[in-house]
Amino acid sequence: MSAGALTLCPECDLLQQSPPLPPGGSSRCARCGHTLHRDRPNSIDRTLALTITGLVLFAIANAFPFLSFEMQGQITETTLMTGVRDLAAQGKGEVAAVVFFTSILAPGLQLVLLLLVLAPLKWGGRLPPGFPTLFRWFKRLVPWGMMDVFMIGILVSVVKLTDMANILPGLSLFAFVALIFVLAAAQAALDPDAVWERVPLRPQVRRPPAPGEAAIGCDVCELVVPAAAADVDARGRARCPRCTDVLHRRKPQSLQRTWALVIAAAVLYLPANLYPVMSVTSLGQTQADTILSGVLFLLHHGMWPLAIIVFTASIFVPLLKLLSLMFLLVSVQLGSHWRPRERTKLYRVTEAIGRWSMVDVYVVTILVALVRLGNLASIEARAGAVFFCAVVILTMLAAMSFDPRLIWDALEQDHDGAAAARVPLKPVASDAVSG
Repeated sequence: MSAGALTLCPECDLLQQSPPLPPGGSSRCARCGHTLHRDRPNSIDRTLALTITGLVLFAIANAFPFLSFEMQGQITETTLMTGVRDLAAQGKGEVAAVVFFTSILAPGLQLVLLLLVLAPLKWGGRLPPGFPTLFRWFKRLVPWGMMDVFMIGILVSVVKLTDMANILPGLSLFAFVALIFVLAAAQAALDPDAVWERVPLRPQVRRPPAPGEAAIGCDVCELVVPAAAADVDARGRARCPRCTDVLHRRKPQSLQRTWALVIAAAVLYLPANLYPVMSVTSLGQTQADTILSGVLFLLHHGMWPLAIIVFTASIFVPLLKLLSLMFLLVSVQLGSHWRPRERTKLYRVTEAIGRWSMVDVYVVTILVALVRLGNLASIEARAGAVFFCAVVILTMLAAMSFDPRLIWDALEQDHDGAAAARVPLKPVASDAVSG
């Protein structure tokens, strides 16, 4: 991000001017405190090296045995895909699709897209066709890659099976653990500004908005353009001249969509916690387990740290997200001026924590894959897993559909939808800290 460039805060819509950043420094919105930009030294080289490493680890993690289950001389070997296939075979295809997408497809696509984007930048070739679209899709996929959450699910599953049989790690598991850290490091090393600045722009797009002229910011590449300079597609929609994403001053029908998703998630929350998420058959006896009984199992076996994690992620976090989103929705509809900065922080936390609720879905997936010995020992996914998976996805989508800029609209004098062009130009706050 070049010094002096304009930026619109994606959380409060304040138009600001970016200061020069020191190496490893960052800048924050002068109004809501949202981190706008970070300087990541040598970003392209570091991220590309980590991406290539990640692709190698991804291939290993999907090609070799992941975990083995040994009971009374019988051994079951699994790969990452085993649980997905078994869930589909048990009639839980919707859960299987979510697990496949979040634990395998989304991380793999992130790595492939990063390679396609960064390789031409590193080796000086022509930008590939659709280059901005490729990077836009990478950013869209980041929240849906949940390998770190899957790892917590593995730990919980191993604890649950320690009294039943021996669990043996495979080569794939070690590659999977390494891949979690490599992908996280690649995302941390990546400087999106270094990528977007390589996309050529027309001169009329690069010019700053004139005083009083309406400006609009892109939610994806954060380009600020005069409203008149935006591209228009065949359907009459304004599109970003850089990343081609559809431009909106506010997310369309944000309140209506968020309310619909929140209400749907709230309706499913009760059956998700009351119905069994799985049934365990051991030596001909079958026992059904709910999410809460799984927490009690961990406590009974002295694994209170894991019990706290599962209770927090699977019971407390979904409820907290629902209540937080309802509070934000009501406060916006009432035009509340109460603590907008704190409400924006609440939204930020709400959006970040939702993915961790997938722990129990992954536990069911892993156990279904491992324990497949008929009447001797088997585990089957039940209806509670479907309801709970739906709650997690719906709450994540609800947080994504909510527009935090609506919190700040009540503070503006006018309500004609062009608040971003009327706020005074301010410098962002800069932190000269190590990144």
